[in-house]
Formats: sequence, C-alpha cells, structure tokens
Amino acid sequence: MSIKQLEGVIEAILFAVGDSVELKKIAAAADQDEDTTRKVIHQMMDRYKTEDRGIQIIELDGSYQLCTKKEMYEYLIRIAKQPKKYTLTDIQLETLSIVAYKQPVTKLEIEKIRGVKSEHAINKLMEYNLICEIGRLDAPGKPHLFGTTEEFLRRFGVQSIEELPSLDAEQLEDMKAEAEDEVQLRLDI
Repeated sequence: MSIKQLEGVIEAILFAVGDSVELKKIAAAADQDEDTTRKVIHQMMDRYKTEDRGIQIIELDGSYQLCTKKEMYEYLIRIAKQPKKYTLTDIQLETLSIVAYKQPVTKLEIEKIRGVKSEHAINKLMEYNLICEIGRLDAPGKPHLFGTTEEFLRRFGVQSIEELPSLDAEQLEDMKAEAEDEVQLRLDI
C-alpha cells in the first residue's frame, strides 16, 4: 500500500467513525504497523496545517480524531442556524396524502377534497421537497399538476408510490363517515 493509499484509508476511518480512534485500531484496519501509521498520521497533521485546511487531525491520549479547526466554527454556526428538520402539520400531512394517492393532482382538486384553501400547505410541501410541479393540466388556465418527489419516497421509506399502503372499502367508508361527521360538527358550531 502506498503512502497516499494509507492516507486515504486513515482519512476514511477517522471521517466515518467521527470520534477518536486508537492508533492500534487504525493500524490494524490499515494492515500496517503502529510506527508507520503514527508517522503517516503526523505527516497528515502537518500538511493539514500548512495547507490551511478546514479540518485537522488531533491526538487524544494515543487516539486520533478528525475534526474541524476552531477557526471554522463561525461558518459552522451559520449553517447550524439554518433550519434542517421540519415537522409536518396535520394539514400538510393531509395535503401530502392527497397528492401521493391522487397524483397528478391540481391545487383545485386538493382544495375540493380538503374543503379548504391549501396554498400554504402546498407551498410548504414544495419547500420541503416532498412534492413538486410535474406538469400542467390541459384545461383552461393550464393549472399546475403536483406529484411526489424522490425525497418523499426516501422520507417515507418506499421505492415507488405503488408501495404506499392501500385502503380497503371498509376503511374508505370509515374515513368518509368521519369526514361527514366533522363537516356536520363545523356546521353546527
């Protein structure tokens, strides 16, 4: 194994593990002796410093860890402040379900099924990359058609929309009855 290959192995190990790794474990994984491995790691540490890289290898009591240089924390904080995770509201889940099962579907069709305006939910689902515009309906006004994305499939752990659970007739009737009861309750209020 060349020095470059050994450096690649060391980088891969330290990157994938994330925490500190004992020298003897790195050496064993790379099928090298500890002295050679230590020497290569220290050469990498020196090179990272001279090349002004954003990462560094630190030594912690006979173990090594790949981490970010403290000078880069400002940039990491900027990215960390950006929202990464999102929680879908009931309205968004309902809208997403309609798109998933009825696609391609227009905003008007979604609103007809839900019985309320759905523009905000649709926009949020598009922002989260769970749905997208997949074309236009050949009708007056050429309304947008919406469908699910690959991100939707990834998030819900299915390979295609055909894998989505199907509803049997009894479940559909129960859901219809619940919806009618909810509409009646709203009218009574």
